[in-house]
Amino acid sequence: MSDFFNNGWSLWISGIALLGIIFCLWLLFTQRAFLGKTVDVEETGHVWDGDLTELNTPVPRWWTVMYIGLCVFALGYLVLYPGLGSFKGTLGFSSGQQVKQQQAEINARLEPVYARYREMPIEEIARDQEAREIGQRLFLNNCAQCHGSDAQGAPSFPNLANKAWLWGGEPEQILHTITEGRTGMMPPQAQFTPAQASDVAQYVRSLSGLAADPLRLVAGKRVYDSACFACHGADAKGNTLLGAPDLTDDYWLYGSSEATIVQTVLQGRTNQMPAQKATLTPEQIRLLAGWVWGLSNNAEPAQAN
Repeated sequence: MSDFFNNGWSLWISGIALLGIIFCLWLLFTQRAFLGKTVDVEETGHVWDGDLTELNTPVPRWWTVMYIGLCVFALGYLVLYPGLGSFKGTLGFSSGQQVKQQQAEINARLEPVYARYREMPIEEIARDQEAREIGQRLFLNNCAQCHGSDAQGAPSFPNLANKAWLWGGEPEQILHTITEGRTGMMPPQAQFTPAQASDVAQYVRSLSGLAADPLRLVAGKRVYDSACFACHGADAKGNTLLGAPDLTDDYWLYGSSEATIVQTVLQGRTNQMPAQKATLTPEQIRLLAGWVWGLSNNAEPAQAN
């Protein structure tokens, strides 16, 4: 895709834009009856129904003047605004800059609404009815595309309504995840044969109470202890510092079938939670974190006195 951003493409696009305007002006010049020259209406010789004659009528003056005006406007627009390849225009306008300006204006108007939550603990935000409603709207606008409107996720997108937290479910950990983002990686275990990957799949399935071949568990544990324990731990409870999942619970990010686990072991997985600090304000992130934390901690709204 980088080929579309070099100087050659910029010149090509600029040429097309300018040649289009020049062609329109040339076409108008060749039909310049509006300059005062009287042009007789010609008959084409085509007649229908005995009295309907097709005429070759000159272009009206107002139509020609209008198109010349449009060509002048187009040239002025290309000077002021982006339109000639990589030329940014003398006004320096960009749609990205416009969006940022609009976001800043909206955030300024909402500042009084968010001010009371700036220092409020996440646990209290999770129990504040108004804060919960704002947090839910923020989630639906920014997070539901991946985690679902019910926050229960999908294959490769974590369920936020349970307690299976890859990077930790404490308020500050959730704040950090939303603010800075996360990148989780399960490296491919190229040193394993497909048979060994199948054995370890049987073993980890047994850890979470799923059906497994008992004759292969010993071999699977041997494979696990040779490499997997470094991230998932000797007890397979995972490690929130690394984003390594707990293999003893009943939650599987990509699925619990043997084939899926074997694919994960042999090919690895990479998942990214994008940072939201450039999109949301710190107050919005706190409200969002409070709503998410409340999903798995049964936070009930405080009763009004």
